Amino acid sequence: MQSIQDTTKSRNDSHYLGNVNVKKDGIEEDWTTDKVAEYARCMADPSHFARTHLKVINLDDGLVPFDLYPYQEEMFTHFNANRFNVVLACRQSGKSISSVAYLLWYALFNPEKNVAILANKGATAREMLSRITLMLENIPFYLQPGCKVLNKGSIEFSNNSKIFASSTSGSSIRGQSVNLLFLDEFAFVERAAEFYTSTYPVISSGKETKVIITSTANGIGNPFHKIWEGAVQGVNEFKPFRVDWWDVPGRDEAWKETTVNNTSQLQFDQEFGNTFFGTGNTLISADCLLNLKAKQPTRILEGGDLLIYDDSRKGSEYVMCVDVAKGRGQDYSTFTVIDISSRPFKQVAVYRNNTISPLLFPDIIYKFANVYNEAYVVIESNDAGQLVCNGLYHEREYENVHMTSSVKATGIGVEMNRKTKRLGCSGFKDVLETNKLEVIDEETIIEISTFEAKGNSYEAKEGCHDDLVMNLVMFGYLMQTTYFAELTNIDVKKMMFEQRMTEIEADVPPFGAHDNGGVDEIPYEAKMNQWGMLYDNEGKLEESW
Repeated sequence: MQSIQDTTKSRNDSHYLGNVNVKKDGIEEDWTTDKVAEYARCMADPSHFARTHLKVINLDDGLVPFDLYPYQEEMFTHFNANRFNVVLACRQSGKSISSVAYLLWYALFNPEKNVAILANKGATAREMLSRITLMLENIPFYLQPGCKVLNKGSIEFSNNSKIFASSTSGSSIRGQSVNLLFLDEFAFVERAAEFYTSTYPVISSGKETKVIITSTANGIGNPFHKIWEGAVQGVNEFKPFRVDWWDVPGRDEAWKETTVNNTSQLQFDQEFGNTFFGTGNTLISADCLLNLKAKQPTRILEGGDLLIYDDSRKGSEYVMCVDVAKGRGQDYSTFTVIDISSRPFKQVAVYRNNTISPLLFPDIIYKFANVYNEAYVVIESNDAGQLVCNGLYHEREYENVHMTSSVKATGIGVEMNRKTKRLGCSGFKDVLETNKLEVIDEETIIEISTFEAKGNSYEAKEGCHDDLVMNLVMFGYLMQTTYFAELTNIDVKKMMFEQRMTEIEADVPPFGAHDNGGVDEIPYEAKMNQWGMLYDNEGKLEESW
């Protein structure tokens, strides 16, 4: 469009604070028919505006025209058509530069609009604003409304539209009027739940307020994951837009193979695969997490706090693992019921409530422990857990409770210290990754996927919970006790050792052929029991579970 470039760029008095590429406030424009037509076309089509007039920095070629990918044009259309937008994109796909280009278009052609750019760090947000400034400096003067303010933190135009940048803190836009909110890399924001809670009233106050949330995947359970899954399932107002690695021109199977060879398949999946699992520091491996599938409960009781996945069955034996909170609306008091008669062990019921008092929790435990054939109850006895232990054992006189000592007053339940937690985590990891425990509760799966290494231990990721997963850690600890071996006739430690030895022996190649002197082998039919143990005709154990 060189033929209709604004000639006023040559006038020194039209520049903003000496910047020859930015028009200052109050400059009148000499409009021609071509300029009016081009302005109208840019106003109606952000893709045309970006492709025709914007420039970006290319790593190899420097400042170049913005050559839009097909998915970027679709993204602009998506933003225009929807108020609430959430974008899941692979690394280095151009999602951020596309988004800031749309923000500039929105501010230039929509008067009296406030646009907020928020990122996990203030420096990142300001860097994105600098990209907008670079784009602004390379468009014709007749497309610029004039600039009142231009600095590292904000841009204010003569049409009273404003773009400002900040970090995602709880008070970053509190009290401000925002017409378009852009949240970049939202899955990596610390304390994102708190921020989103304080921010949503600002963005929901207007009838036409827009929200654009973009990020690569970073585990499950965080607000970005919940928003994305809600959008995909159609249970919230957000509309999903996905950018996969193959959507970026130049990325084909050969590119993928090279990238995997230079890194690893796990790293490729994390950075380019748009998978929410496999952050690398979770207790449970990425492959195991990907195979966990949630199911819908068959019944919901106790006001929605208790989810039943399988009713009590006559003759079955159950273990109930209990984690106790203080009932102040923060951490949750939980229990998980596991059927230890089934193979694999099966999660059959889950309770979760963050307001129930430790004084009342024993009543719930007592009620459903009896429902599940007087289940063997294992309670974490730390802090408020001691109240629950005493309330269940002494006051309700429920005797089928795990005890570490019959003499000590604090011998009821399990004290979750460094040693017991380490043993529990190890046992839980082994039994889940070898498919000997079936976990089907959605909230439990989310907690497992955000149960990460912290120092020499494991705990919930920032902003997440681990109350349900601690039920399973207690189960992992119980499995390694002599009582569990007596209860199930299964020595878990020995079973795991034998299985590992079998796997090692299977990997050792034969060293030569054995000549039996022409005597034929006596054939026998191997039999597999319900635990997956292989026996010969004489009942001798051939291969462990």
